[in-house]
Amino acid sequence: MTDVAIKRALLSVSDKTGLVDLGKALAAKNVELVSTGGTARALRDAGLEVRDVSDLTGFPEMMDGRVKTLHPMVHGGLLAVRDNSEHAAAMKEHEIGAIDLVVVNLYPFEATVAKGAERDEIIENIDIGGPSMVRSAAKNHQFVTIVTDPADYDTLVGELEASGATSLDFRRKCAAKAFAATAAYDSMISQWFAFADQQQLFPDFLAVNGRAPVELRYGENPHQKAALYTPAGPHGHGIAQAEQLQGKELSYNNYNDADAALELCAEFAGGEPAVIIVKHANPCGVAQGSSLLEAWNEALACDSVSAFGGIVAVNTELDGPTAEAICEIFTEVVIAPSVSEEAQAVFARKKNLRLLVTGDLPDPRRGGLLVKPITGGLLVQTRDNGAISEADLKVVTERQPTQQELKDCLFAWTVARHVKSNAIVYAKDGATAGIGAGQMNRRDSSRIAAMKAAEAAEKYGWDKSRTVGSAVASDAFFPFADGLLAAAEAGATAIIQPGGSIRDDEVVAAADEHGLAMVFTGMRHFRH
Repeated sequence: MTDVAIKRALLSVSDKTGLVDLGKALAAKNVELVSTGGTARALRDAGLEVRDVSDLTGFPEMMDGRVKTLHPMVHGGLLAVRDNSEHAAAMKEHEIGAIDLVVVNLYPFEATVAKGAERDEIIENIDIGGPSMVRSAAKNHQFVTIVTDPADYDTLVGELEASGATSLDFRRKCAAKAFAATAAYDSMISQWFAFADQQQLFPDFLAVNGRAPVELRYGENPHQKAALYTPAGPHGHGIAQAEQLQGKELSYNNYNDADAALELCAEFAGGEPAVIIVKHANPCGVAQGSSLLEAWNEALACDSVSAFGGIVAVNTELDGPTAEAICEIFTEVVIAPSVSEEAQAVFARKKNLRLLVTGDLPDPRRGGLLVKPITGGLLVQTRDNGAISEADLKVVTERQPTQQELKDCLFAWTVARHVKSNAIVYAKDGATAGIGAGQMNRRDSSRIAAMKAAEAAEKYGWDKSRTVGSAVASDAFFPFADGLLAAAEAGATAIIQPGGSIRDDEVVAAADEHGLAMVFTGMRHFRH
């Protein structure tokens, strides 16, 4: 069988978008409408003739509506294989009428949780009859059409207008979407029970799901395919939810790099104007200033070579002068909580530049799990939302850091936690002076960061590198003194690091010998 004529439809939806128009289109094709509850009322209010499910089953709705469609008169009409003689005989014997179309979307469990409802209300919004009908219809898609998404109503009506029936291809696509919908729904419920209700960190079964994929041009490389999904369930808002005001569509790499820029930018929410420049998911320049333009100039000065073709994020409304400055170099993506009209006009001259508006910045201390696939498994960990303050620092050297050194240490530490390991960040006066990322040893990261700072000094004609008098942050402890000595050679005067090495005494002694002030955080921030 290929095409299936629609003679009877069962409609039961929580989301009533497009319901009345669909009901009218079905009625115009002489389709019998069967419904219940609020869906039936909405159809009747539109002047449509509707048969109650209770009339079909011979039983009234009961138990506060928990039991209404869980009945052989419904599921027999959905599951019967029409060309099976035994099924046909059973239908005839028990007077079960075929149901050719099911239009169902489920109780708003996600919205109920999101609004902060009490446990009893959340439990009542776990749909039972709906998923049962969806699965029955989807299993028997050879003969039954199942529609779970209002976005498919027009296609359904179009098929009926064309032939008075639905095609097998359409029914197969709808069945696949239906099973995905019930899987995602059950996943949300299982996650709520595990994480919210039972306070489990790592449940026995971890359901990971997404929806509404946006297919991207390609993945990290042109031979790879890629798509963006958003979580099915409560989730934070970030780059995936940002409004794109202009520019080409975002690529896989754009999303990845923009997310890294936004996460670091969020660390400075509510603070002095801050600019973050990211390249390949690593910050290459970060600064705060009295104005956004000042912060931009300071961030760019850290590594103007790497900034070419990078991602820029700011923590406050983006103004016209800063937009003019950003447009002086090639920039892939610009991210801001809001953008002034003047800035929008400036960026409009760069047609390919992607401009994203996020609204509020995400909470850098939010919880959640990070999932990374490996061959044969999934690595799962909590987000790195640990934080320290000045009160958490332990001075381990003979020399106490000055207040400015402490301020620079904490700034450098904030940036270092967003740099790929091994991470070394030099900072001075609220701006990065040099960043060393992703090296196999900490000494090389120290030297690379210092080298970049020296190149910047030469380019801008400064009398000395900005590493002189700077603070240095290391994302993990110095296993040997060599990384610290490289920082001292570059002119750094203060060090912030987790501590905890078996050679801490050796490292502290080297700091004392060079007159450095050093503080331990007791917390590391590896980022692989």
